[in-house]
Amino acid sequence: MKIYLVEDEHSLRQLLVTYLLEAGYDVVSFSDGREAEKSINDQPDLWILDIMLPGLDGFSLIKSIKAINPNLPVIFMSARSEELDRVIGLEMGCDDYLPKPFLPRELVLRVKKLLSLVNRQISNQTIGQYVFDKACRVLRHDEVEIELSVKEFDLIDLFIKKQNQALSRNDILDAVWGDNYFGSERVVDDTLRRLRKKAPLMNLEAVYGYGYILKG
Repeated sequence: MKIYLVEDEHSLRQLLVTYLLEAGYDVVSFSDGREAEKSINDQPDLWILDIMLPGLDGFSLIKSIKAINPNLPVIFMSARSEELDRVIGLEMGCDDYLPKPFLPRELVLRVKKLLSLVNRQISNQTIGQYVFDKACRVLRHDEVEIELSVKEFDLIDLFIKKQNQALSRNDILDAVWGDNYFGSERVVDDTLRRLRKKAPLMNLEAVYGYGYILKG
């Protein structure tokens, strides 16, 4: 799972990255808010934000992150007034809060607990009149299971993560078929045509001349 960490203090950032890597996570780190803001659309599995940052503070970052995906988990870190930052952070949608100083091991434990909880919550996701069961890799409607091919499953998973965002055919190809795919873009249209035939009530729409969008 991919974690984006934003911390301006170099030594602490490197220490936290080391612990998270040793715990098996893929970690991308940033030293200031403006740098991190450029990667908001990447949609990692978790953001860890310091509140006091050069360029753009953690409160501004979480506002942008939650505007794109309100379900994406965020952990705040802060050396300021714990009570005030905790309240503001919770109001803005943060999922956990760590007052500085803290042991890096505590952060790792909180990350594991939060991601485990999120994974349980997203195992079954509602898409309009359908339930997307990631554990069983099926789509359900009125207790009827709709079997999915590997690519159909991956497409639904992608559109859920990017819900209400228009995705180009190239974006879809890269995410589902991989950078090494050299076939035609028509494979996207053909696969989505089959998926829409299986699930006609899904609010998956074509964006003329561009790609597709799953509307919430």
